[in-house]
Amino acid sequence: MSILVVGSVAFDTIETPYGKRERCLGGAATHFALAASYFTQVRMIAVVGEDFTAEHEAVLRRRGIDTLGLEHAKGKSFHWSGDYLEDLNAAHTRQTDLNVFQEFDPKIPAGYMDSKYLFLANIDPVLQLRVRKLMPKVRMVCGDTMNYWISAHLEKLKPVLAELDVLLINDGEAAMLGGVKNTVRAAEHILTELGPKAVVIKHGEYGATGFFSKRIFAGHKGARPFRAPALPLADVVDPTGAGDSFAGGFYGYIASQPELTPTVFRTAMFYGGVMGSFAVERFGTERLQNVTKAEIEERFSLFREISHLE
Repeated sequence: MSILVVGSVAFDTIETPYGKRERCLGGAATHFALAASYFTQVRMIAVVGEDFTAEHEAVLRRRGIDTLGLEHAKGKSFHWSGDYLEDLNAAHTRQTDLNVFQEFDPKIPAGYMDSKYLFLANIDPVLQLRVRKLMPKVRMVCGDTMNYWISAHLEKLKPVLAELDVLLINDGEAAMLGGVKNTVRAAEHILTELGPKAVVIKHGEYGATGFFSKRIFAGHKGARPFRAPALPLADVVDPTGAGDSFAGGFYGYIASQPELTPTVFRTAMFYGGVMGSFAVERFGTERLQNVTKAEIEERFSLFREISHLE
């Protein structure tokens, strides 16, 4: 089943204790699409500038990602510059140049209208809602957001949250949305007051926790919260795309399955962790471009081993 992802394709300049890379390929939609492409077909809607070359697009095409919805505009592509020199869990932004992304107006090609799964990556909630309304027949909708939209544009974000089957956010964003630092209580508020059927709260190097309402699983009574681990890594080279890669592995696996069950959801969280662990091993998308299915399954087995008693 096809996933349609709407989000950013960018160039990132990143410095970590492991070095520095100038203008490496990045962006939420890029990391998501590459990670998801190992599980199912992916279609992309984004905008890039004249500095985005055929060579850059070939990175996506080699993974079978459909780039018909990738708009080429006059000007420069979205560029972010930051570092993780003080804390690998927190990016320090040096400069953000929206460039052509500032005028991003998602256009859905006719051939994308039969997409069964929709992922709304971190963009303006007004645009997220517009895309959602244009795709009323999708089987499932997942979405992401960030602290900026929560703090400054919550009223615009609320209609988007009400449309989501699954919301993926980090624990800091969950605390902002829930109005409380306790993760369980924050999740309860999000599910009962804001509308998503499930929420996956990411804890960085400590894994992720899924919380579920009774509306998420057809034919099931619901499920208890579920914690998926993160793989302990000695070398985290670049954390920039970890969350989006988690989302790609998570949603890609779900789209590859015939129906959504508690077991499928939990397994998807493991595959999310797998893809996130690969993403941080190299700068930008370097590692995600060259992972093999055998490596993915081997690491999935490792995730099971570190989290199961038997």
